[in-house]
Amino acid sequence: MAVLSKIRQRSALMIAVIALGLFAFIIGDLFKSGSFDSTSKDVGSINGNGVSFEDFRLKVSNVEKSGEGISSTAAANKVWDQEVSVALLTAEFDKLGLRVGEKHILEVLKADQNIGQNPLFLNAAGIFDLAKFKEYFKTNPAQAPFLKEREKDAELNAKYQIYNTLIKAAVYTTQAEGKLQYQMEADKVSFAYVAGLYSTVKDSDVKITDDEVVAYMKKNEKKFKADESREIEYVLIEDKASKQDVEEVKTKITGLLNGSVVYNQETNKNDTLSGFKTAKNTIEFVNTNSDVAFDSTYVAKKDLPAIDADKLFNLAPGEVYGPYMYGKYYCISKSMGKKAGVIAKASHILISYQGTKVPNQKEQRTKEEAKEKAQELFAQITANPDSFLMMAFTSSDDSSAQQGGDLGFFGPNQMVKPFNDFVFNNSIGKIGLVETDFGFHIIKITDKQDGIKLATVAQKVEASEATADRIFTQSTKFEMEAAEKDFAKLAKEMGLTIAAPVTVSAMQENFGTLGNQRTIVRWAFEKDSEIGAVKRFEVANVGHVIARVKSIDDSGLVSVTQGRSYVESILKNKKKAAIIKAKMTGSSLEAIAKTVGASVQQATDVTLDNPTLGAVGQEAQVVGTAFALAKNKISAPIEGNTGVYVVKNMATLKAVALKDFTPYVSKLKSQSAGYANRVLPALKDNATIEDNRKQFNY
Repeated sequence: MAVLSKIRQRSALMIAVIALGLFAFIIGDLFKSGSFDSTSKDVGSINGNGVSFEDFRLKVSNVEKSGEGISSTAAANKVWDQEVSVALLTAEFDKLGLRVGEKHILEVLKADQNIGQNPLFLNAAGIFDLAKFKEYFKTNPAQAPFLKEREKDAELNAKYQIYNTLIKAAVYTTQAEGKLQYQMEADKVSFAYVAGLYSTVKDSDVKITDDEVVAYMKKNEKKFKADESREIEYVLIEDKASKQDVEEVKTKITGLLNGSVVYNQETNKNDTLSGFKTAKNTIEFVNTNSDVAFDSTYVAKKDLPAIDADKLFNLAPGEVYGPYMYGKYYCISKSMGKKAGVIAKASHILISYQGTKVPNQKEQRTKEEAKEKAQELFAQITANPDSFLMMAFTSSDDSSAQQGGDLGFFGPNQMVKPFNDFVFNNSIGKIGLVETDFGFHIIKITDKQDGIKLATVAQKVEASEATADRIFTQSTKFEMEAAEKDFAKLAKEMGLTIAAPVTVSAMQENFGTLGNQRTIVRWAFEKDSEIGAVKRFEVANVGHVIARVKSIDDSGLVSVTQGRSYVESILKNKKKAAIIKAKMTGSSLEAIAKTVGASVQQATDVTLDNPTLGAVGQEAQVVGTAFALAKNKISAPIEGNTGVYVVKNMATLKAVALKDFTPYVSKLKSQSAGYANRVLPALKDNATIEDNRKQFNY
């Protein structure tokens, strides 16, 4: 019945970031046959400095050949990001006049495992030997270009290390900032308040137009900055079997259950063919009639098709069940008998040592020390089996320690031999100690399950030639008529559904729920693909996609569709705030509360460091206003995160004055430690970057 598993398978620069990646730039020809549509020799420019097409193409080719298994587009994106980062950082290095010497470069080279730990360059003690390193390249001049590139990358990395140190040194926290942090944590305010929550106003009472969304994004341009994009709507006509196709396969496989009579032209007589139920050679019958070959593996009940598992597992030897659907296959199965304990479940505690495949990095042990510890634990667990779980949590060197040592279910020979032999040669509950190449294992067998061997005839349900022709005709007709007619209206007339629009940028591969559809994205950015352009694409194992360019956005902002998901709630709350504010009248909190159908609530000892109001969450502006008020004074309406608030200061408690704010300065310093990582994004935001890669065909 493992055949069912096969069916399932078949149907299914921060140079800290770039540095060693630069070293590994032994990284396919992105642009096939040199097909470059533009007359430009550059794939783009960074602050006016062009990025040569030939250099870019070569680097992309190297990335593709590096064995990373990434696509041409992903390789191009990776190289482009590196080109931008290196160009911007190099310009900064030059402005500062950063220089590095041979020793600094050498230290960076040694940090590269391909050099610093290369046996060719190590002495007898396993230490990097500069003399051997130089001698190698002296006696192998053909390797000189390799060394030159490595040195170039090492120089860049060394400069970055200095640059990063300078940035970190420039991030300074003052005593005044420490004092402010102390006050934010220690000053407290108590106040009464009325909340007119946004949720009390219906969404249907506040409409947000596309123009309003765009206006908001323009005011907050940096938040919504985006590459030129295309919004594409499409219809998917799936390449799937029709009801008639399904019934034909079901009828065919049902006909295999019993014998059939066929005319033999050679003998001019009728021959009676055995069916699946009476076949003398079941294996031969399966291999003759099934799309999936016979598999002799015993399968546990948990691995059988969920809907039919009970009936399949309880079949008597020779008994047949079906037909039934499993994935895209119609099946009939015959029991070939059961076998006890075909899969097992076990937990273990691993005690490793230096020299094993997973040596413990925290505790350096010899084999003898590991054996002694394992025997000690084994004795404790044998005396108290219930302690196994806790011992695994605290003592195991395996990642399964987090699950109390539980390894889940596994079949024969999935574990190393000593481990496998212990588990499958002993009964549930047995605890033992075995040694493998990984170290010493204390094993507890926690479960075993029987299995059944099923001979299964499986025939795939797929579109017939007639169905495929009909689907092709339908999709072609839609493509032709959509070029002239209203896309939505035509889809409705033909009983088709328009999928949610997908917004893509020029160098994107992913296309909504359809995954990697680079061909569709590339088409959307061709010169002839104007708004309204329609084209049909055949997507393997999916069907026909008829795509239409719905909109073109070269504004530099994300599309209205994307922006609305973020902006709409903000703009709605603004409009709701205006409605609530208009209601909030009165000279006391009690009077104001009546106007919005709320009650007066109390907030006690709230700080600016944690400006939380009960269940509504953080309301920093509300708390800040309460701090600013004199005692017993009432504020004007305040637009908060969750509603409009009016507050009345009841008491403000100032913290005790301190002479030294060093602990708070240290706290702020630790929080600002990562500020240096903001440099590169800031450089990119301020740079003039022109990306012409969409002009390349690949």
